[in-house]
Amino acid sequence: MAGREAGNTADDTSGAGVTPAPGHPTDEAPPPVPHQAGAPDDKLTPGEPAGEAEQDDAPHPHTCTCPVCPRGTRAAHREAQAAFRARRDALAAGEGLPAAVSYSAGASRQWISDELTQAAREVGARARAEAEGWYVLLWRRTVYVVWGSVAALFLGQVATAFTAGWTAARTAGLLAALLGGGLLTGAAHLHGRRGGVLAPVIGEDNRLSTSRAVAAFWVLLTAYAVLVLAGRLAFASGDGERDTLLAGLDLARGAGLVTVLAVTCAVAVVVRRVVAVRVQGQRLQKAQAPRPRAADLLTDDNGRAHFADTQYVLVSAVAVVYALVRLARRPDQLPDLPWGLALLVLVSAATYLASKYAEGSRPVIHAVVRAREAGDLDGPIRTGDDIEIRGAGFLPPSARTPDRLARMVVRIGAVHVHVPLVPVPGGFTNPSDTTLIVPVPVEVEPGKAEVQLVSAAGVETNKVTIEVGD
Repeated sequence: MAGREAGNTADDTSGAGVTPAPGHPTDEAPPPVPHQAGAPDDKLTPGEPAGEAEQDDAPHPHTCTCPVCPRGTRAAHREAQAAFRARRDALAAGEGLPAAVSYSAGASRQWISDELTQAAREVGARARAEAEGWYVLLWRRTVYVVWGSVAALFLGQVATAFTAGWTAARTAGLLAALLGGGLLTGAAHLHGRRGGVLAPVIGEDNRLSTSRAVAAFWVLLTAYAVLVLAGRLAFASGDGERDTLLAGLDLARGAGLVTVLAVTCAVAVVVRRVVAVRVQGQRLQKAQAPRPRAADLLTDDNGRAHFADTQYVLVSAVAVVYALVRLARRPDQLPDLPWGLALLVLVSAATYLASKYAEGSRPVIHAVVRAREAGDLDGPIRTGDDIEIRGAGFLPPSARTPDRLARMVVRIGAVHVHVPLVPVPGGFTNPSDTTLIVPVPVEVEPGKAEVQLVSAAGVETNKVTIEVGD
């Protein structure tokens, strides 16, 4: 997916920090961040979400901000972000520089970059701890949504039963919802550490997958419709009613629904394969998102509205609503999805699949030149000089946070040079999506040397040859 242009300043929306989060009012040091060096290796019960054991041993108040609580990890991360931004802006203004490095612009830049890199790594750990705590809260909330939907269905049936009366179809629908809710609750408990009910639709990049979500909608609809028919068949009293219900499962009645279900599930499988192949072939940059968001269903990796995703979700949602209405009106058969509506869903799925084949690009270096400041003389590239790497796609989506920017490396010959972080108030001037400035270390031998960038997503660019003078 095409990355958002960073301009002259890389976007910094989730900074890093060096100040630990506030804990309980004790004199003891706060517990280490989970899954980090020094953290205790607690044994978890299978299916138990991370952090559950600690909360059971010692209940924490709702306003607790200690680092082992789900809400406390969020507070710790936010405080770390604030501390990092304050530190970054102070260094950008020249405050806090040691006298030993202030004499040299290169030494000052390197010291500042090292300081911000260490702080960024610390906040990265806080962000991962927050994500784990967020999953602990999410799996319970998904269960609340499931049973809230069952309760809404029951209230709706009760409200309409005053005029039409209570029927066997209403009983079958309610029992199907109860059975489905129980199965989803069990699945949510087993996958509590991955988002509960949402675990199957969360992609490898930690975002909600549009293709999987749409396929899940159709799977749930079909399963619910079959359970309703099974419930009605179980309560059927006559042979004629049983024959009618069995006829409702004929392919002639549910051909449109079955076709849409098969196509959407196939699209979900194919899209996963296409993305995996393009990432492995370094033709697509994918970085882990901090956590899934509902907006992922309608946006690209940059968080911008995406046409293919939006139309796929919108058309599928309209068709699902139509199918639910048909099931409510005719609970004795599978929803007979008209072929016109089914074809509309298939065209939408084809558009979405084509967009997945078309998206993605790898970072590319266009040119490497000697960086020149005002007052400097023009000349060849020598060791100790700064070089400016010009290109595109250096900052992939979700890799613009300080801890990921600090991972960018430039190979100059056999020497690996980490891209220095150059702060300004509100962000960084280096690196950016189109330009990078790195020094040529003295370890680079004079002569021809190849320059290559390794992006924060681990994708390598093309190689450009430069001449390093004596």
